[in-house]
Amino acid sequence: MNQFLINFSGGFLYFPEDKSLYLPAAIEFAILMIIVFATYRWIRRIAARQAEKAQHLEKRALQERDDRMAQEKMVSEIQK
Repeated sequence: MNQFLINFSGGFLYFPEDKSLYLPAAIEFAILMIIVFATYRWIRRIAARQAEKAQHLEKRALQERDDRMAQEKMVSEIQK
């Protein structure tokens, strides 16, 4: 059974006797985690800016709608 698991994994799981071989993998992992974190923060910052712009646009659209409705109400009252 143990031989089957070793063959099934295709040699993917490799545990070297010399533990210094883990150092390059650990360094690469740390670098990639820093890149992932920086990318995540960059995307969140862009999303926050876009949300702020969307809120500003929504407020402007609602204000224009309210102004237009008030103007139409005044016109309809004048016509009566």
